[in-house]
Amino acid sequence: MTTDSLTRFLAALDPEHRDAIGTRPREEQERLAAAWERELEADDELDTLDELSPAAAEAEAARRVLDRETG
Repeated sequence: MTTDSLTRFLAALDPEHRDAIGTRPREEQERLAAAWERELEADDELDTLDELSPAAAEAEAARRVLDRETG
């Protein structure tokens, strides 16, 4: 995992979640960032959203990953 993926994942989070994830161990942050990358690659709906707004697609993928983590 590159630092770039983690940086992009953290940037896609809302400020409250970004702060919370930022306090977690690096390995956990990287695991979540990898799940986020997989979500972006696998979901066709996000592909359509990405064409309209890449930032919105990344934020939606981040939200989904966090929902799975807490839910």
